[in-house]
Amino acid sequence: MPRDWNAAYENEDTPWDKGEASPPLREFLSKRCVEGRVLVPGCGTGHDVRLLAKQGAEVVGMDIAPNALRLAEQFAKVSSESYVLGDFLNLPEDHVGIFDFVVEHTCLCALEPDQREDYAAAVVKTLKPGGHLLAVFFREVSNYDGNGPPHPISAEQIEALFGELFECLERFVPKQSYASRPIGAEEVCLLRKL
Repeated sequence: MPRDWNAAYENEDTPWDKGEASPPLREFLSKRCVEGRVLVPGCGTGHDVRLLAKQGAEVVGMDIAPNALRLAEQFAKVSSESYVLGDFLNLPEDHVGIFDFVVEHTCLCALEPDQREDYAAAVVKTLKPGGHLLAVFFREVSNYDGNGPPHPISAEQIEALFGELFECLERFVPKQSYASRPIGAEEVCLLRKL
């Protein structure tokens, strides 16, 4: 049964919100820059959005939960970030083909596995030709019993979803992670749309 994301924010039942941007994303940004127009689907309270905006990107955070965006808007603006209410799997027409990057962190793992192909199609639809997907994938979820979210994704599943649509430019296991996630549970992938 799909989770009521808006109610989760209203009830402060958001264990995925660690109060800071993703450490693997910070690690990536310490070596490389994400530039241009960036979309962060499932942005929640916008920690990753603000980190990307701080380094100079024009970032749009999208979330399906109005309460998440209300909380995101309460943070001081750091640059040119903005937020939009929307369902990434049913992408608004004004978001088609206009982004240089999609930055993935916790959106894909929050979807039911049978929605992953729709997610991959939405990423392709969102990006400009030659655009990039920068993803922090959850490869392992502690005590995963088939129920989620979060739902882990294997290397084989990543390849099946994105292999024919993207060229892999870089992938690594980050050395930085939230304290609650063991090192090795996440993988950072930089993919370029073919």
